[in-house]
Amino acid sequence: MSLLSPVSPDPAAQAGPASAPDAGPDIPLQRHRPFSRANLTQTIAGGYLPLILTTVVVFLPLLWMVLSSFKQPGEIITMDLKILPESLNLENYNIAMTTVPFAQFFVNSLIVTSVGATIKVLLAILTAYALVFVRFPYKNVIFVLILVALMVPPQVSILPNYILIAGMGGKNTLWGIILPGLGTAFGTFLLRQHFMTLPASILESAEIDGAGHWRRLWQIVVPVSGPSIATVALVVVVSEWNDYIWPLIITDRPETMTLPVGLTLLQNSEGNGSGWGILMAGAVLVIVPILLVFAALQRYIVAGLTQGSVTG
Repeated sequence: MSLLSPVSPDPAAQAGPASAPDAGPDIPLQRHRPFSRANLTQTIAGGYLPLILTTVVVFLPLLWMVLSSFKQPGEIITMDLKILPESLNLENYNIAMTTVPFAQFFVNSLIVTSVGATIKVLLAILTAYALVFVRFPYKNVIFVLILVALMVPPQVSILPNYILIAGMGGKNTLWGIILPGLGTAFGTFLLRQHFMTLPASILESAEIDGAGHWRRLWQIVVPVSGPSIATVALVVVVSEWNDYIWPLIITDRPETMTLPVGLTLLQNSEGNGSGWGILMAGAVLVIVPILLVFAALQRYIVAGLTQGSVTG
């Protein structure tokens, strides 16, 4: 008989890790209270402070422009900073509207913006529909060329456009201002990306019912793409209204100048220091219409840019 008796195995060791003693319940992560110092610091530093700084950078020059439009020359050119005007005097606005043909500038800008923006949006809709729903050769190559156009700065094409439009007799004409910018690569790209998210079953059902491309476009695609089309229209309207370089180059007569170019004419007539308030009043008159349009339709920008980003 052996003097060493076998050691009996431990029941807990034979049971394995499954029968290990319970380590206790998991301790939940401690969260800061909503109004704790740490939570308030993170919210202010990461959210409110950048938002306030951005708002100040964007809004402060506009506020200063509006306040300066009511100031007299002695309130602007002075060693003592005066933020608020002494009185809400509309004399600067009256001088700005009578010194130059402001009404003619406004009509020219209205015609250029309405006609140019309408044609741009229509071309963007038709081009985007063709790139998505129409089969033709080299479709992807054309789309790549449109993407390349997004990367090319518009200043590169100023000289070729001037030579072309001047050769066609379009100098000092409204159609000469409108024609070179009728294509919008951004609008075509945005609408194409949205059209690709539309369910194919809707268009297939319409095709079975005998609807052609034209009917499918205007009765199905366009009605369900309202926010995206409104976004393109708003961006195009703002860019057309604020365009300055090309109208300045192609026009040199007040009869065909737009509002931004008319401000240059106003600056030339009020070149001394006493004209800053008049210039600020003219700038306010230029931006107020487009600011009202933007404020009324800005919600379409968020809806249009995010439409189709969430898939089911």
